[in-house]
Amino acid sequence: MTRTTVPAVLVLEDGTRYPGRSYGSLGTALGEAVFTTGMTGYQETITDPSYAGQIVLMTAPHIGNTGVNDEDPESRRIWVDGFVVRDPSRVVSNFRATRSLDDDLVAQQVVGISGIDTRAVTRRLRDVGAMRAGIFSGTDATKTAEQQLAIVRAGAEMSGANFSAQVSTPAAYVIPAVGERIGNVAVLDLGVKRATLHYLAERGFEVHVLPQTVTLDEVLAIEPVGAFYSNGPGDPAASDAHVELLGGILRAGLPFFGICFGNQLLGRAFGLGTYKLPFGHHGINQPVVDRTTGKVEVTAHNHGFAVDAPTDGPFESPAGFGRIEVSHVNLNDGVVEGLTALDIPAFSVQYHPEAAAGPHDANYLFDRFRDLVLSRGPLNATDPAEDR
Repeated sequence: MTRTTVPAVLVLEDGTRYPGRSYGSLGTALGEAVFTTGMTGYQETITDPSYAGQIVLMTAPHIGNTGVNDEDPESRRIWVDGFVVRDPSRVVSNFRATRSLDDDLVAQQVVGISGIDTRAVTRRLRDVGAMRAGIFSGTDATKTAEQQLAIVRAGAEMSGANFSAQVSTPAAYVIPAVGERIGNVAVLDLGVKRATLHYLAERGFEVHVLPQTVTLDEVLAIEPVGAFYSNGPGDPAASDAHVELLGGILRAGLPFFGICFGNQLLGRAFGLGTYKLPFGHHGINQPVVDRTTGKVEVTAHNHGFAVDAPTDGPFESPAGFGRIEVSHVNLNDGVVEGLTALDIPAFSVQYHPEAAAGPHDANYLFDRFRDLVLSRGPLNATDPAEDR
């Protein structure tokens, strides 16, 4: 049998089963099942470290027609734990392609499934919520339904999970500034995407990418003019060390910008709570309003958690960082999509302004961070209370 005729099955933790055909590597994949609504950018999706620990379902029906190349990955490897598509392309039809998507899935031992009704799975996840799931193919597909379901239910929950050590860089590295140099920016790599680093360097920052184990003294030792927390997978409630580090960065007076996981950790540093969304936001077509301009942006999302904050006006930070306001809100469900501090130089957004596959409506946020740094002039370590 060829790989496309090898039986496979997707099993959700509620017992729902979807038989199909193997796609990618053979074996078993376990993770939280989520769906993503982007019609383009599947290579960026599977190489986004924020998807670690998840089985990703593409709602677009035809996947793989443009193949893959060596320019578009967002990180050093594929991070999805499993991949679900309806109709994989039989041929690759793009001049930039160097191989097929299936080639990469097999080479990196990513178990997938094709030939299932992805609309039905999406509706199930919307109705019930994100669930643990498993893909079983090859000899693993011959296990009984009871055995497969037991394996799925024995898998790890996303709540309480911390993937930072898995996705972060093992050692610090530097990306030179492009054009006129502003200064060093300290980037905490919690699963950072290459496009993010590219856009920061384009704004004149010498980008120092730091491992997630870095200390405050090590951050300050590079004499940064600003700090940045990246996107990443996992539960923000399980990242106490990164929240503590961020508190020190804010008290040192460094201008701060965070995206996605960085937004959730900024919320926690401000003393706010976070919570798990029913099925998260995953895709490149989420409408968000920027309250500072009144403009509605179409944005790229990949998150299953959100910040719990009042959206009816400025409020005092429970952790003593002055006044905070919700700067961006999702127009679909009212979820907090951004935070801005009014008394210290810090802001964040929940979505991905660097989205390499588009849209690019929110790319201006990198300019906003640059302007924030330049507006501060020479930086001195101060207590936020003194700034107020």
